[in-house]
Amino acid sequence: MKIFYDENIPYANDFFSEFGELIAFSGRDLTAEYVKDADVLLVRSITKVDQKLLHLNNKLKFVGTATIGFDHIDREYLSSRDVTFTNAPGCNAVSVAEYVLSSLLVLSQQHNFKVTDKTIGIVGGGNTGSGLTKKLDALGIKYLMTDPVLEQFGDTRKFSSLDDVLECDIISLHVPITQHCEHATYHLLNSERLSKLSTDQILVNACRGEVVDNKALLSLKQQGLGPLLVLDVWENEPNILLPLINHCELATTHIAGYSLEGKSRGTEMLYLALSKLLNKPITKQLSMYLPNADFSALAGKGSELLDVIIDRVLHVYDVRRDDQILRNQLGDKTFDYLRKNYPVRREFSALVLGAEAKYAQQLQQLGFNLNNSSK
Repeated sequence: MKIFYDENIPYANDFFSEFGELIAFSGRDLTAEYVKDADVLLVRSITKVDQKLLHLNNKLKFVGTATIGFDHIDREYLSSRDVTFTNAPGCNAVSVAEYVLSSLLVLSQQHNFKVTDKTIGIVGGGNTGSGLTKKLDALGIKYLMTDPVLEQFGDTRKFSSLDDVLECDIISLHVPITQHCEHATYHLLNSERLSKLSTDQILVNACRGEVVDNKALLSLKQQGLGPLLVLDVWENEPNILLPLINHCELATTHIAGYSLEGKSRGTEMLYLALSKLLNKPITKQLSMYLPNADFSALAGKGSELLDVIIDRVLHVYDVRRDDQILRNQLGDKTFDYLRKNYPVRREFSALVLGAEAKYAQQLQQLGFNLNNSSK
C-alpha cells in the first residue's frame, strides 16, 4: 500500500508506517502525475482534492485531511468513486481558542482594558466556537453566540442574531466557508456589515479569510474607521492583501490551530479512521509521541486572578511572537514558507502546575495541567 502524505502532517511516519510505504509531498505542489499510484492520500487545507488531481489514479481507497475544514475536498467526486473520506473535526479547537485568548489578553495590556469586562460575540457554534466558550466560561466572560445552521438543526443552546453578536465588544469568527446556500459565510462580513463596526470594537478572524471582505476592510481602515483587528486568516492565501497587515493589531500566517497538539490530533484522527477502514487494531495514541514541554520558570508577577492567568497564558503562548514573525519575515520569506517552518508551540495543557498553585482550580478549568507537584 502506498500512502502519500503532506510533509507538514506531524508524526505521519509514527502512525502510518505499519500500513505500507510512505511518500511525502509538498501540499501546494501536488500533481496528478505524482499521486497517480496512491492508495491513501493524506492532506492539509492547502491541497485541492478533486477530479483534476485524481484523474490519473484508479487505486485510491482513502482520503483524509488532517484539518477541521474540508472546503478543499470535492466530496461528491470521492463518493462517486467510492473513496472513503474523513476530516479531523475538533482537532485544533483548543489551539484556536488559546490563540484567541492570547490575542485578547495582549490587546487588553496594549489598550488598557480588562477582558473580563467585555462581552464577546462568537460567530459559529461548532467545535472551534464551542472550544472558545469553554475558555470564556473559565474566566467568567460573558458571550453571545450565533449559528443559524445549528439552531435550525435543533441545537438547544441559546443563540443570538448575527446583528446582536456584531454589536458585542469583541467579535470572534469561527465558521467554515460556504457559498450559494441559505446561510452562506463567504463575505459574511461585507462592506455594509463592516461599516457598522466601531473603532472601539475588536474583530478576530481565525477561521477562513474569505469570511471577511478584505478589500472592504482595508478601505475602511484606510479611512481611520473600523474595529481593532486580529487576523490569522486572509483572502486569497498565500497571495494576501499585504497593506492590510499594517492596519492589524496582531497579524499571523494562518497558524491559530498550529499548536503541536492541534496538528498532531489531526494525524491521530486520520490514523483511527484508516485503521477502522482496514480493520486493523488500534495500537497507537498521540501521548506516545508528544514530547514533554520545556518551559522557563514562571515569574509569578501578579497576585490577582486575572494577573495570574495572563502570566501563565502568555508564558505558554504569546501571540506577539507569531505577529513579529509575519511582520519581520514576510517578503524575505513566503507566506507558505512561514507556515511550513512554524516554530513549535504548545497548548496550555503542556504546562504542569502544582495542586497548591494559586488559583489552581481556575487554571485547570482554563486548560492547564494540574499535578501534585510542579515541574
